[in-house]
Formats: sequence, C-alpha cells, structure tokens
Amino acid sequence: MNPVVLIVDDSLTVRMDLHEAFEADGCSTILCATGEEARAAFRTGGFDVAVLDVLLPDADGVDLLRELRALPGCEDTVTVLLSSEAEVADRLLGLRTGADEYVGKPYDSGYVVARTRQLLGEGGSATDSRTTVLVIDDSVTFREQLRGLLEPAGYAVLTAASGEEGLRTAAERRPQAVIVDGIMPGIDGATVIRRLRLDPALRDTPCLLMTAADDYATEVQMLEAGADAFVRKQEDLAVVLAKLAAVLRTSAEQLPIEAIGSLHGPGKVLAVTAERRRLDEWGDALRADGYDVVAAANGDEALDLLAAQPVDCIVLGLDGDSRRTCARIKEVPQIRDTPLVITGDQDDALLESLAAGADDYVRSADGAQTLRAHVRAQIRRKQSLDESRRIREELMRRELDAAGERAARQLAETRAALVEELEWRNRELEAFSGSVSHDLRGPLQVISSYAETILDEEEPIGEQTRYRLQRIHAAAGRMADLVESLLILARASRGELRRQRFDLTETAWQVIREVQAREPDREIEFVVDEAMTADADEGLVRVILENLINNAAKFTRKIEKPKIEVGWSGPGEDPRYHIRDNGAGFPEGKAVELFRPFARLHSAADFPGTGIGLTTVHRAVERHGGEIHAEGEEGRGATFWFTLPPARRL
Repeated sequence: MNPVVLIVDDSLTVRMDLHEAFEADGCSTILCATGEEARAAFRTGGFDVAVLDVLLPDADGVDLLRELRALPGCEDTVTVLLSSEAEVADRLLGLRTGADEYVGKPYDSGYVVARTRQLLGEGGSATDSRTTVLVIDDSVTFREQLRGLLEPAGYAVLTAASGEEGLRTAAERRPQAVIVDGIMPGIDGATVIRRLRLDPALRDTPCLLMTAADDYATEVQMLEAGADAFVRKQEDLAVVLAKLAAVLRTSAEQLPIEAIGSLHGPGKVLAVTAERRRLDEWGDALRADGYDVVAAANGDEALDLLAAQPVDCIVLGLDGDSRRTCARIKEVPQIRDTPLVITGDQDDALLESLAAGADDYVRSADGAQTLRAHVRAQIRRKQSLDESRRIREELMRRELDAAGERAARQLAETRAALVEELEWRNRELEAFSGSVSHDLRGPLQVISSYAETILDEEEPIGEQTRYRLQRIHAAAGRMADLVESLLILARASRGELRRQRFDLTETAWQVIREVQAREPDREIEFVVDEAMTADADEGLVRVILENLINNAAKFTRKIEKPKIEVGWSGPGEDPRYHIRDNGAGFPEGKAVELFRPFARLHSAADFPGTGIGLTTVHRAVERHGGEIHAEGEEGRGATFWFTLPPARRL
C-alpha cells in the first residue's frame, strides 16, 4: 500500500522536509501552503492522511480539522496536527477535536512518518506476501547489488543507509530478516544487532552480518554480538542466499501473539517540569532517539494529557510537588504501568522517589544523555513485561481452548454412550412390551371364554355368582383391549418407515366407514376435505386416523348433533392436518397430559378407554419427524393438529 499524504503548512521548509521524508518511505504527497488550498484538496479528496499545521496565514488548523471530519467519507481519515503551539491547552483542544496525533515543533520527520504508518495500521503488518529482508549498508552500490540478488530469488527488499535508519525501518516494517554491514558511519553493524536483540519486538529477527574484514577475531566478535550468520564481502554473493535461507529455516516459530510496539519505533515521552531550560535539555536528548517530547508544567496538566493520549514514558522533574504527582499518576489504573523516571539535583532522593511509585531516579548532574539511556531502559523493561504478559495470556488461552475441546469431546462421547444405551433399553422395552402383550392374549381369551361359557350354560347359578362372572368377563375384555392397544403402540414404535405419497382423503373415509359399521344406529355428520395427500407410512397414518376419529366419535356420544371434520391446511411443503369434533372437549391447560400413557381427563364410566390411543398417535407422528398438539375447551369440542414432514426435511 502506498498512502497519499496531504501536507498543509505555510513553511516551504517544513513542506519539503515532510515531502522528502514521506516519499522516501514510499508515500505520495499533496502539498498545500494555505487554508484555501487545503479546502480545495478536501473537496477533491484522494488522500489517506492529512498533516495539518495549526497556525496558517488564512486559517486555523483545528478549524480545518473540524471541516475535514464533517466531510462524508473523511470521518476516519488519519489526521496529524503539527504546531509550534505545544501548550497543554492547545494540544488537548486538537486531540479532543478529533486529531489522531499532535506533534509539536521542532519535530522529527522520522517520528512523523513512523507514527503515520502506525496510525494507518501498517507498523507490523506485511504488505507483501514475500519474505521481507532489510539491507542496512552505507554503500548504495552494495545495497543495490543485494537487491538485484534477493528480489529475483523471491524476497521483498527494504534498504537503509545507516544503522540508525535501519533500526527505525525495522521497527516500522518488521522484516523477516536483516542483512547489515559490519562497518558503517555512526553505529556499526554489531551495535545494530545488539540493539535489535534488546528490543522485545525484534529480538528474534534473524540477522546476517557482512564485513570486509578477513580475520578470525572479527568473526568471533560479530557472532558474540548476536548475529545468526557471518558473511565476508569477498565471498561469492550466492553465499548470502544460502545462509539467509538457512537462518530463516531454523528461526524459532513464534506464537501468533499480537505484535507489541518496538523499542525503535515511534515513541512519546511526557516531560513534566516548569523549568524551560531543563525541558530543552531533555527534548534535545530524547529526540535524538526518535521520541516526540510532550511538555507539561505541572501534575494537573500531566494527568489531563494522559487522559487524552497515552505515552511510552514519563519524565518528572524533582520539586516540592513531584512525589505527590507521581503518586497521583500511579493511582490511575489505565496509566499506572507507564514507566516514570524522576530526575533532580538531590543525591539522596532515590529512595523517596521509588517509595512514591517512581520506576527510576536519575541525578541531573549525570547529564541528559544518562537520562536518555534510563528512559530507553525503562521503555525496554515495560515492553519485555508486555511481551511476557502476552505470551502468558496466549498460552493460557490455548490451554483453556484445549481444556474446552477436551471437555466437549468427553461430553460428546458420554452423550453418545448414553444415547446408545437409551436406544438399546428402549428397543428392549418395546420388544418386551410387545412380547408380553402378545403372550397375555392367550390366557385372557381362555378366561373370557370360560366366563362366557358358564354364563351361557343352562344350569342355574346364583345371582351373586353370575354377577362375579360378569365382572370377570368384563375385566378380561378390558384387559384384552389394553393388550391390543399396547401391541398397536409397539408396532407404531418399531419397524422401518415405508414412506410413499398416498390419498389421505380415501384413507380417512375408510376409517369413517368402519366407525359407522360398528355403530349403525348413530348419526354422525362427517366432513372430509377433498384431495388430501400425505408423504408418509400409510399404515402408521391409518393408526393415527383410527385413534383420533374413534376418539372423536366416542366423545361426541352425548351430543345431539355430533359433527367430525377431517381437514388440512392445503397443498404445500409441510401441511398441517386436523381432526375436529364438537364433543366433550377437555379442561383448558390440560392438553399436554393427553399424550401421556394411561392419562385420562374424563371418567372411565362416561367415556371408556385404555388411555393408550393418544400415546400411540404421538409416537407415530414423532416417528415421521412431525409434531402434534391439541386445542379444546370443556363442553365445546376439541381439535387435534399434526404434521407429517417429507423425508427430505428429517
């Protein structure tokens, strides 16, 4: 991705400085010197980032920011305010208006570019699917030779002309490997590698160190600095490809943890002191490491700034209120872990400063460079702690995921075993029920036939004996009905479904004719919808209709003009069928109890039965994957609804 950056500043020097810095980083720029030009650029659009000077001859940068945020599609445009007005109130106004960053002048162009990349979300993300290699060498000729060697081999190449620039590029772009020259102006290659190894975000980056030296001592020195491999420039450059592939192959696989900020990336330091001279000293030293230095005159301003924008480190000048300010900062949960360094003239203030919550104390007499080293050490310590915390969290998350997977697997296995056992027990119970019911029919027939024979004999028997024999005969008959019902229930629960589409209207009329044949003296009005069809097992559906229509006939026995309707919701993917009567109905709220085995909502003397019929209906409907429910009101009739979904929806 090559972002387009809009730069608005009335200073030609600033515009060109930022233009060169952004173009060197691969960005395109649009340059504006006035508010009018900026507004014209706003209307044109086509930029990803806006760097706005706060003080312009014809406009205010904060007002321009408001206008930009109000434009459709520009609400989330990355915006950096740049200003010599670095007072706390000005900075807070800009941030609260919607700026993503506020940089005071004098600024470091490298910080502005790196922070912009960070805000765009590209700090640690590769924009190329190829392995990225950073080449750090002060010789442009050698850099291009390596580019010509690596790119045809499938690598994406980044270059830097100095160790300092290389560290910043590594922090911004996170390459998969670094090739660095051993001897360079400024910091040498060994120092670059040592600094990379101290950076929690970059410490595992494979490093190849190149040098023109040919002695053994130099090789040992370079390897002890932390290099993964050593290549002499006198050797064939093909050796570079071989050793690069080797270190990439053997580099440790990293946990997929969110990348932490790099020690050499864009950082921000909050300096809290009322002394301008001391602030200038700190600023000059810290900006040399690429930090943006934000000034606050006292603790109140510091807390206001920290509430609006986090920083990487806090430097607090020792005075009468500094320990109280330190304690106040450490009391705020969101910022208490930010490293805080107190610096002052008192040699014996170390213990008191640490007791107040400071992480370090630096004597002013030791100089600004010492403070700079301590700040970097504190930031490195904080980043190491963040890295350790992220690793612990990742490992804990993985362990929790693994434990959850194990528990889910064990639960699934247990459930499967229980389901299998339940199915087996149900099959056994159904087989037992069917077998027992079948075996009971014989003895019952014997009891019933002997009782009937005795009652029909011409020999006189006493009234009490006759009464007892009649009771035996009636009880045997009821039990025979119950056994028959249990057999029907067993058949409804077992066996393979034989689905086919059939004429449900004709099946309903067949059942109705059987009902009429059993009670020829009763006049019942039957209404059956025409052209009803079903995709189901015809035998089981006949059992459903027999039970429901016989029930309807039974419960309309006391009605003067009984009426029974058989209908459906019409052709469709999943029609609903119903049997409706105007009979005795049932108490409201008792519909669920109707389908329980042996459940009865009416007296057996009024409406005899076994209590198994509706259970059989429920089982047959469930085997088709359908549902059944009843609606009714006592004395106002009942309606039974059921569905028979097609096989493809099971």
